[in-house]
Amino acid sequence: MNKFLNAMGNSMGSFVKDEEGAQVVEYALIIAVVSIALVIALQGLTTGGYFSNFITRVSNCLTTATCV
Repeated sequence: MNKFLNAMGNSMGSFVKDEEGAQVVEYALIIAVVSIALVIALQGLTTGGYFSNFITRVSNCLTTATCV
């Protein structure tokens, strides 16, 4: 029984010292922050019609060669 408890203690100690999963969590948090920043930035482009005005101006410039 004592050997079993020692083996369990050693395996729990190695499990606690294992830090490979921490890197995955850090990368996931970085991706989440960047995704939120992109959503906020793109939301600013779509509100107010600025982006659609820009697309219309580019389309007119390409089709009629009148770039204003």
